[in-house]
Order: sequence, then structure tokens, then C-alpha cells
Amino acid sequence: MSTGVIIALIVIVAAVVVLAAVLTLRSRGSRGGGTSLKRRFGPEYDRAVARHGGDAKAAERELAERVERHGDLRARPLEPAEREQFEARWTAAQERFVDSPREAVTEADRLLAEVAGARGFPDGGRYEEQLSALSVHHAHHVEGYRRVHRVVQAQVNGGQGGGAGTEEMREAMVEARALFEELVRADRHDGGRHRADAHGGRKAPAARGHLPWALHRRQAKES
Repeated sequence: MSTGVIIALIVIVAAVVVLAAVLTLRSRGSRGGGTSLKRRFGPEYDRAVARHGGDAKAAERELAERVERHGDLRARPLEPAEREQFEARWTAAQERFVDSPREAVTEADRLLAEVAGARGFPDGGRYEEQLSALSVHHAHHVEGYRRVHRVVQAQVNGGQGGGAGTEEMREAMVEARALFEELVRADRHDGGRHRADAHGGRKAPAARGHLPWALHRRQAKES
């Protein structure tokens, strides 16, 4: 075998080895990116995959685009007065649920849009864009907002007699509460000071994590 043939074979083998290494690295990088997205988005990752008919790559592209658009967003802290007002309105909506569940869910949907906008997320008038941004920073709780908004839209499209039942509305309110609490809670570095200042130096009581006691004890009325 001539020297030229031997050199050609060596070059071919080296090229094959390099190509295999590149493909292996790309494959590992792709899997790593998917793992990172799954860890970041949690249940939202699974919803995206389901929405894309099981196509994980398509779901990952969508989620990566969300991170690219909204990953650098820095939420604006709420002023103590703003926080107090939002919390008071949410409590009133919860209490209203017993007699007027549809009105309560509508108010919850409106409140989530307003508090998200106040924190610096896209304006509530752009629901899909706001939801997309929230999913990047509050992936584990954003489904609650999606549920109350879906209930409200079903009510609008189906009229007063159509849309969701009372139990579905109750579940949506309960789930949405988690996102609301994340959005209104004070930032770690100044949370204690803000909550204390809002109450004249006294520490504010922790917000209740559930709907009013009466909601669990008696049937809410259909409104």
C-alpha cells in the first residue's frame, strides 16, 4: 500500500472521528438544554409538550423563545399601599365567591392581570404575552391564571347560563391564589420592612392560603 493511500485513509478516519465527536457533543447539548428547560418550567414544560402533540423539540423551541423574550425581566417591587390594596381586593373577591362565584372569578382574573402589570410584566391587555412572561418567572403557578381566564372567557362566550360550573370555578380560584401570593409578596431583601411599614411598624399577618372557611362549609350559589 502506497504512502499516499495510507495518508488518505488516516485523513478519512480522522474526519470520521471528528464528525462523530461533534455530533455527540451536539446531542449532549440538546439533551442538556431540554433538561434545563424541564427543570425551569416544571409542569409548564409538560403542558407545552402536550400542546405540541408530544413533540418535545417543538415544545423546547417555544419555551426557549419565551426565555429569550422575557428571561431578563426584573420585576418591580410593589409599594406597601399597592400591596395592601391588591390583598384587600383579593380577600373581597374570595368572600364574594359564596354568593356570586362568577363575579368573584372575573375579579380574580382582572386582579392577576393588574398585579402582574404593576410588577412590570407585559400589560394585561396583552394576555398571551403577559402569560408567556409569567410562565418564565412563575412557571409552577401560572396555570392558575390560565384557568381563571379560561373560565371568564367561557362565561363571556357562553353567556350567563353557560361556561364553567361552581366547582370548576372554585378550583380555579384556589389555584390562582398561589400565583397571586407570589406576585404580591415582598421581595426578600426588603419584604419585612415593607410589610412592617404598611402596618405602622407591626408585622402584617400572613395571607390566608385558601378560600374563605364558608366556601368549604356550604354550597356556593350559581350567579
